[in-house]
Amino acid sequence: MMTSVDTDLIRVLADPLRLQIVTLLAKEMLCTTHLVEETGARQTNLSNHLRVLREAGVVETEPCGRFTYYRLKVDVIASLAGQFADLAESARTAAENKRSCP
Repeated sequence: MMTSVDTDLIRVLADPLRLQIVTLLAKEMLCTTHLVEETGARQTNLSNHLRVLREAGVVETEPCGRFTYYRLKVDVIASLAGQFADLAESARTAAENKRSCP
């Protein structure tokens, strides 16, 4: 049973704009133009956040003419969810454990 969670990935997703991007990409593939419209972020700021998400392996790109579409890598999100599920199960089974004080 795994009881640790990928802290690097959590740091990446902890940013509110990156989490918003991931939430939008969970619904459909979007290009940068769509993401600018949806988030209200500046294109340069959004591009920097997309780079961080790509480098973390959370999103992947698909060129389409002069646009680049972004797709959420479901397996990465599912793995993180599984790590949290394992952590919750560990906490559930250890709920009655109490270490005695010296």
